[in-house]
Amino acid sequence: MKFDEILTRWRGGLIVSCQAAAGSPLARPDIIAAIALTAAQNGAVGVRIDGAINIRAVRKLVRVPVIGIAKMTHRDSEVYITPTYESAMRIAASEPDVIAVDGTSRVRPNGESLGSIISRIHSELKLPVMADVATLEEGIVAVEEAGADLVSTTLSGYTLETLGADGPDIQLVRQLANRLNVPVICEGRLRSSDDARRAFDNGAFAIVVGTAITGVDWLVRHYASATPLARQEESGSEKATMGVAPNL
Repeated sequence: MKFDEILTRWRGGLIVSCQAAAGSPLARPDIIAAIALTAAQNGAVGVRIDGAINIRAVRKLVRVPVIGIAKMTHRDSEVYITPTYESAMRIAASEPDVIAVDGTSRVRPNGESLGSIISRIHSELKLPVMADVATLEEGIVAVEEAGADLVSTTLSGYTLETLGADGPDIQLVRQLANRLNVPVICEGRLRSSDDARRAFDNGAFAIVVGTAITGVDWLVRHYASATPLARQEESGSEKATMGVAPNL
C-alpha cells in the first residue's frame, strides 16, 4: 500500500495496538490476529503489531494498514522498540505497511544512530517510518534530522525525563502538530472517548489505543484490585508481613 493511501485511510481515525504481555495466554499469533480482525471490523483504520510472527498472522486476516514493531531488550540500552536496523529488517520481512522505531535521544544498541536506522529502512527496506518520541525536541530531531515520516507520542511518560505522566500527553501532541510538517499520532494512556476528542482537537492526525481496548490482562487486574476481596487479601497480606521477623 502506498504511503499516501495509508495516510488517507488513517486521517482522523483510530489505530488499535493489538499486543499481549509475555506469558499471557493471549500471546499467540492466532489470538493477536483475531483481536486485530475484531478491531478492523469495528472501525479501526489500522493496527499496531509486535513481532514478525504476529504480523504475518494478522496479515492473513485484516486489510487495514499495519504498523510493525519489534520489542527487544539489550543490556547496553534502554531502547526496546525496534532498537536496531537488524530488528527492523526482520519485521520488514513480515510485510508491515509502516515500521515504528524508538525516536528518543537515548543511546541505541551497537552504537547505531536514529538517522542511520531510518535512512536504511527507507533505502533498503522501502518502508515509511514512524518515530515514537517522548518530547518535542526528539520529534524535531526525528523528522528534520533523521527523516521520519510520522511521529507518535508513544514514549512520553516512559523515559527518565518524562516519568510520572497520567493520561495522554495532549500538550506534546499540540506542540508537535504546531511545529512539524508530518502527521502526528497521539499514543499513550488514551483511556476514554474524551481523551480521543481532546487529542484530535489539539492537532492529532490519528490516535493509537492499546491497553484501554486490548489490554485484557491489565484491565482484569485493574478492576479486580478494586474489589472487596482484593482489599481483604491485601489487608491479610499486610498483617502476615507484620508478624514476620525481618532478615537481619
